[in-house]
Amino acid sequence: MTPLILGMSGEVLTADERALFQDCRPAGYIVFKRNCIDPAQLLALTDSLREISGEQVTIFIDQEGGRVARLQPPHWPLFPAAARFGELYDRAPISAIEACRVNALAIALTLRAVGINGDCLPLLDVPQPDGHGIIGDRAFADQPMWISALGKAQLDGLRAGGVCGVMKHIPGHGRARVDSHLDLPVVDATAAELEVDLEPFRTLRAAAPMAMTAHVVYTALDPERCATLSPIVIGETIRKDIGFDGLLMSDDLGMKALGGDFGSRARDALAADCDIALHCSGDMAEMRAVVDAVGPIGAEAIRRLDAAIAWARPPEDRQIADLIAKRDALLALA
Repeated sequence: MTPLILGMSGEVLTADERALFQDCRPAGYIVFKRNCIDPAQLLALTDSLREISGEQVTIFIDQEGGRVARLQPPHWPLFPAAARFGELYDRAPISAIEACRVNALAIALTLRAVGINGDCLPLLDVPQPDGHGIIGDRAFADQPMWISALGKAQLDGLRAGGVCGVMKHIPGHGRARVDSHLDLPVVDATAAELEVDLEPFRTLRAAAPMAMTAHVVYTALDPERCATLSPIVIGETIRKDIGFDGLLMSDDLGMKALGGDFGSRARDALAADCDIALHCSGDMAEMRAVVDAVGPIGAEAIRRLDAAIAWARPPEDRQIADLIAKRDALLALA
């Protein structure tokens, strides 16, 4: 097994993708909108991945709700952006927590129906007034305590639906003034100021089985390297200060915040002590470069991966429409 999560180019596996995946046995896969045509097609695709990697392999998606939704109508329901739950929390915290939990359960059951068992949620970034809009309404609120409470509800809902959650973007993307998909954010906040950003991750450190790093430079922590590539940020801030001991994956290696070739990006992320590197585009040349650059997955990463896979429970037998109706009734209180 290699310490990689890989994407694919289209709605079915190509012969080259099948051969590469059989050879390298990635630790997981990720699907995007380009891979999701309708439920029957998507289930067939995820089944083909499990034929290669086994029933326990984790297949991820970014299904947050709002702007970030790979599964969309007419085949799948719309889910609200995280900020909707923050608006309700301001008036009725208990109702907001329940609405967020049942919404996440509905998302999880939607995903499980098409063979997906990992979702890159919750987003625990604390947005700042001068932060880039890439976070925006994807964040629950600007209050760390609210974010922690709603993030825990989201994790509870995903877990009850049999889907593994991934908190992101550790140690926090809310201060970034540029979009890390397009450029490298540099955050000059002091270590004391960054405590606001760390708080939700620290609060949920034992509740989340996985976390995704931020491609952000924090000059107070490591002025030379973004978190994904920094053994200082990963070792001292994420592992020690925050205290997170779950599986740590990089954000996408294809984002323009990272420089260098794809092989060096993968090597540097793993050398910094990410357990797994994420490559999303499905571009075959890039995937081959990444695969060729890494060795087998380490024992500690396997331990964390096994624990993360075991974290999700057998999915509850609930009707998605009923959960959505309950969520909407609660959100109407906002």
